[in-house]
Amino acid sequence: MGIWNNYEKHTEIIVFDWNKILAKSPRMRFCAKSMLLSDWLFLIYVLMVCCKLLSASSHHPRGHTGQHQVKQGTCEVVAVHRCCNKNRIEERSQTVKCSCFPGQVAGTTRAQPSCVEASIVLQKWWCHMNPCLDGEDCKVLPDYSGWSCSSGNKVKTTKVTR
Repeated sequence: MGIWNNYEKHTEIIVFDWNKILAKSPRMRFCAKSMLLSDWLFLIYVLMVCCKLLSASSHHPRGHTGQHQVKQGTCEVVAVHRCCNKNRIEERSQTVKCSCFPGQVAGTTRAQPSCVEASIVLQKWWCHMNPCLDGEDCKVLPDYSGWSCSSGNKVKTTKVTR
């Protein structure tokens, strides 16, 4: 095992002899001897907490926000916001995390987040991704900023923001 043998040759174990270190420095000797057992225990506790925090942060490189890998070709909602404006119209927005295949981008299919062909989004042919539920009619908004799904007297409008 060529590389491991080479690595093991350079491994060193360093052992500190505190008596020698303290003998060289009277100031260190005084500080070390004047510390109470409770001080040493507190110092060890603080070091253990720091190590635990560091090891926990290494598991979540971007912070612990519940982020995890999304299966390739799928999307998931990570945040939902609801409110009503002054005209008593309910407004909803959501943040979606997608992991799409090459040539696909985040979109909407049957009122759910999904990966769709990038050309649909680039050309703003919103209704080609089938964003409405079965039985609803899809219409692109006049300014191409989104689409509306209508069924009877109920209309749901979706505007795309980036």
